[in-house]
Formats: sequence, C-alpha cells, structure tokens
Amino acid sequence: MKKKLLSLLLCVVMLFTVACSSNKEQTVTDREGNKVEIPSNIEKIVSTAPSNTEILAGLGVGDKIVCMDTYSEGIEGVNKDVKKMDFTSPDAEAIIELEPDIVIASGYNKSGSSDDPFKSISDAGIPVVYIPSSESIDGIYKDIEFIASIVKEDSKGEEIVSNMKSEIEKISKVGETIKDKKKVYIEIGPAPNLYSIGNSTFLNEMVEIIGAENIFKNQKSWISPTEESVIDANPDVILTTVNYVENPVKEIKSREGWENIKAVKNNEVYYIDADSSSRPTQNIIKALKEMAKATYPDEYEK
Repeated sequence: MKKKLLSLLLCVVMLFTVACSSNKEQTVTDREGNKVEIPSNIEKIVSTAPSNTEILAGLGVGDKIVCMDTYSEGIEGVNKDVKKMDFTSPDAEAIIELEPDIVIASGYNKSGSSDDPFKSISDAGIPVVYIPSSESIDGIYKDIEFIASIVKEDSKGEEIVSNMKSEIEKISKVGETIKDKKKVYIEIGPAPNLYSIGNSTFLNEMVEIIGAENIFKNQKSWISPTEESVIDANPDVILTTVNYVENPVKEIKSREGWENIKAVKNNEVYYIDADSSSRPTQNIIKALKEMAKATYPDEYEK
C-alpha cells in the first residue's frame, strides 16, 4: 500500500514539475539584435504589423493571435473578431489586460523614432520582439524562420522558405534566358507625389529575378522620383501597386506628358496586388508571378 502511495505521489510530483517547466523562459535574439526572454510555450500573441500576421497565419498559428494591427484585418487564417489596434500609438493598458505571452512588433511601429513604443509593455513583464521589416528576400527568409522558432513551428517555417526558394528558382531560370531586358517602372505612390523603389529592396530583386530592369536601379531603397525622371527613363512596362485610387492603370495612362512613354503607348501598364508586393512575407511569391506574367506574358505562360 505504501509503495502504491509513493508511486502516486511521485507521479503527481512529476506532473507538477513538467507543468511548471513547460513554460520555462528562454532567451532569444530578435531580428533587431535585442536579447529577449520569452516563454517556451506561446499561446497568446499580439501582432503589430500585417507582415507579422501573415507569417503567423502561414505557420498555422493565426488562431493564437489575440490582438493585431488594423491593417491586418482580412488576412486569412486569423479570427476576424480579434481585437484591433493602431500600433503607432499602442494602448499599453489594453494590451497588458489581454495578458499575451508575447508581442511581435515591427520596425514600422517606431514611425521613424528611436523611441520604443512598447517600452511600458515590456516593463510590465510582457516580452516584445522586433521584426525590422526586411528589405531583402534573404531577410524575409530569416524573419519567417525566426517567428517559426519562437512559436515552435520550425519545420513549417523551413517548409515555407523551401517552397519560396523553389518558386523563385523556377522563375529565375526563365528570367536568365531573357536577353532583351524590358525596363520597368514600379509605382507605389501615384502622382503628384510619386513613390517607387531603387536597389536594396526586395521589389528590385523581384524585378531582376523575372529578367527585367528597374529604371531606378541606381538609386537606393525607397524613393520619391519626379514625373520627369520617369518620362525620361521611358519604361517599357509600368507596374502599379496603388490600391487606393479607383482605377490606377487608367489614371497613369491619362497623365499629361506620359502619353509618349513606351509603356503607355503600347498599353503595357498593369496593376499588381498591393498586399503581396508590399509586405515582406511568403506571399511575395504571388506578386512575383503577377510581375513576371505582366512583363513577359509569352515567356511565363509556357
């Protein structure tokens, strides 16, 4: 009888020990280089940017999100009734009340400031990790792998990255065969305040992968070109990601002075999905395929 009681007591102690250690904290280095202590078992997540939300949904843990930014609304794999906030000025008290295991933040949340908008939250004992909104495809791979590691979905993260690399390789092989490279202008912001991309961006990499040439490849990062510079560059193809103008393609074609641009004259102005082309996630593959088929329909329809 004593042996049975002793065995039962040992089982209870073991179960208690496992329960206590199951959420033991671990130290990770986030994508900005900060060392952060996080729980081993993460069940409640706050996501402060659509890119982070898309990655979490892709990893199959969108159901663990208890609060997200307003721009994440509509992302598949996430409960549509989840609490939403503006994370440029987060409501720390409301977030703390949710008792999340972790806040996965973005460099965009700092709005150009060096101040940490989530300091009061981390001071309250809630770990905050930062994803810097990567500007390269390799950086996107690392973002996915990092988020996968903290939510214990490493194999799923590896699978997503592997699938991305496979799709990119297929498109790149076609792009490498194209000798007469078309000049492409990508428009992210419409006239009169144009916004586009130079080098050191994942969008520029995507233009190169499909076998084309960005007209602003010699400029760095995200840029505000003049209309004259676009007209002078005379792109063969114009790709717009603007989704807040009623008909962005028609608007571009109707601009005064743009009628002699090759892309406009030859009806080579196309809309590319805004979300998948702007968010550094696994979904850039959708935008990459759209860019390829719009720019070189014959080559990529094979």
